[in-house]
Amino acid sequence: MKLTINIPETLNEVTLKQYQKWLKIADGKELDSFLQQKMVEIFCNIPLKQVLQIKATDINNICEELTKLFNNEPKFIDRFTLNDKEFGFIPKLDDISFGEYVDLDTYLADWEQMNKAIGVLYRPITYKKKKQYLIEEYESAEKYDMSEVTLDVVFGSIVFFLQFKERITENYPELFSNSEGDRAASASAGFSAKWGWYQSIYGLTNGDILKYNEITKSKLHTCLMHLAFEKDKYELEQQILKRNQR
Repeated sequence: MKLTINIPETLNEVTLKQYQKWLKIADGKELDSFLQQKMVEIFCNIPLKQVLQIKATDINNICEELTKLFNNEPKFIDRFTLNDKEFGFIPKLDDISFGEYVDLDTYLADWEQMNKAIGVLYRPITYKKKKQYLIEEYESAEKYDMSEVTLDVVFGSIVFFLQFKERITENYPELFSNSEGDRAASASAGFSAKWGWYQSIYGLTNGDILKYNEITKSKLHTCLMHLAFEKDKYELEQQILKRNQR
């Protein structure tokens, strides 16, 4: 029986769901013959029992082509259509809420949750005029199933957001750099690793759990500016206290 193999030639022929499945299998492993077979199975949509009938040299060539495809430099795509619904990227990242940023920073660190990150970055378009558009208010990263979004959208949006995140880090060095001593830095890093952004939300609400939802809906820059001020203020007070104790 002749086997027809459809090899993806562009990233818009591969879904996020396929890529997540591949990463889960291949994470941290060398690309041996079994993984090559799984790669062909996943991305060419061929049952494994049929993949086993393909010559080893052909499998190797297919995997080389797929690897090159995943290494292509992505382009940013601001809108796409999924299940007959048009989705748009957040029109202006500087206007996002603190909650959106926290969710993005969390989900983007884990490929298994990348569909949730895409659910934050892209939402249904509610209004459009020429190149401008508006999208739905953010409710939940899981409101829409984004597992079938194609990799050209995913890769391009990740790069675009990470550039924004880099600017955030540069603009708020008080929050994203550590000038404390080694022991203090180590203790602080351990605490941060455990609690992450929760400690920032706690600080912004003064520990009032009833205000958590209100804070997450506040503007990102408003929250970061307040956190930066509080940290500078605390460090200045500690320096004054130390001088007075001498």
